[in-house]
Amino acid sequence: MADDKKFSKQLIGKTVVSKSGKRFGEVGDLIFETRSGELIHLVLANPTAYTEKLELEKNKEGEILIPFSAVIAIGDFMVISEEDIV
Repeated sequence: MADDKKFSKQLIGKTVVSKSGKRFGEVGDLIFETRSGELIHLVLANPTAYTEKLELEKNKEGEILIPFSAVIAIGDFMVISEEDIV
């Protein structure tokens, strides 16, 4: 199981796509609970026009947030379940 762990620096910059293949942008930052270390949100960098049209949660800086609970796979891409965020 230890092989499944990823360092946050391995996630930053990964392209975020839906399971249907729609591109959302890249992982710009991560928001986590400091006490437990649980990941809460991905902060999108370079969001696509498609992503901008969706009314997704944003932080106070106006950056788009994707709930980490929507992530279904991490490999060359970060795959999210679009149904879990819209």
